[in-house]
Amino acid sequence: MDNPSVENQPIKIGLISDTHGYMDDRIIHHLKGCDEVWHLGDVGQASCLEPLTEHYKVRGVYGNIDGTEVRSQLREFGIIKIQGITFLLIHIANAISRYNPKVRELIQKHNPNILVCGHSHILKVKHDTRFNLLYINPGAAGNVGFQKVRTLITFEIAEGEMKNLKVVELGQRSTKSVH
Repeated sequence: MDNPSVENQPIKIGLISDTHGYMDDRIIHHLKGCDEVWHLGDVGQASCLEPLTEHYKVRGVYGNIDGTEVRSQLREFGIIKIQGITFLLIHIANAISRYNPKVRELIQKHNPNILVCGHSHILKVKHDTRFNLLYINPGAAGNVGFQKVRTLITFEIAEGEMKNLKVVELGQRSTKSVH
């Protein structure tokens, strides 16, 4: 999953997770201007990725609810290196103080600067002092789960630094079926 992009050329990334088969115009609208979109699992169905792949380079990992079609398109975890920054992408990492064994192993092996995960539906950006990395969970962009507000995150990488991290609220999670 390494990125052969030109060193130091700015790149804008959109992070989404836990769409659970739901992709609406608000998600697409707020990802406008991104060079890449990273999906952190629980896509729900492969067709949910189609509106993204039409407009963006999509990278991602599958989640615990994803079936064989999604798993055939995405990986269990990803290591992405851009401008000297190493990202570890995985769906389930657990809380900062209790990473699961797989995540601890990947952190020790790849020494990421930034861990990006999903699963919890809880938006969180926090520095992990134990492993000296930034922990990012964009929350849930879909309509399934306990979250009250649907969210995603965008940020830029320029000159070897993460800049302009922005949390986007997509609106209230609806209990109505939307098709």
